[in-house]
Amino acid sequence: GDNKWTMTIMARNADDGMLKWGYQKTPHDEWDYAGVNVMMLSDQNIDGKDLKLVAHPDRNGIIYTLNRVNGDLVRADFLDDTVNVWTHVDMKTGIPVRNPEYGTRMDHRGKDICPSAMGYHDQAHDSYDPERGLF
Repeated sequence: GDNKWTMTIMARNADDGMLKWGYQKTPHDEWDYAGVNVMMLSDQNIDGKDLKLVAHPDRNGIIYTLNRVNGDLVRADFLDDTVNVWTHVDMKTGIPVRNPEYGTRMDHRGKDICPSAMGYHDQAHDSYDPERGLF
């Protein structure tokens, strides 16, 4: 199955410790990307709405931007055009859509898979410049 709560960004209520929301980035992470990368907080205006956001460049080759208040997916972009394990991220479900050509299964020899099993973006830190609105 999806191995729910693995590869997941979670938010807890600081007052009582209860889970507020969770967003699973790679259901059934067959590549073991782990996704332990930096979380960058920002306040930005998106489509005329002021939003509190969390951005996460993941080892699966996708940078996720979530509403950090409710966990809604705002954007999901490939880190660059070499990422091929996904065709796109379904913005309604939030699930990355696998490209079967680059999957791992017993009856298929996948090659030239990007990101590799090492992942696309490791634990190096990123930053956000609020004056320019750039990461």
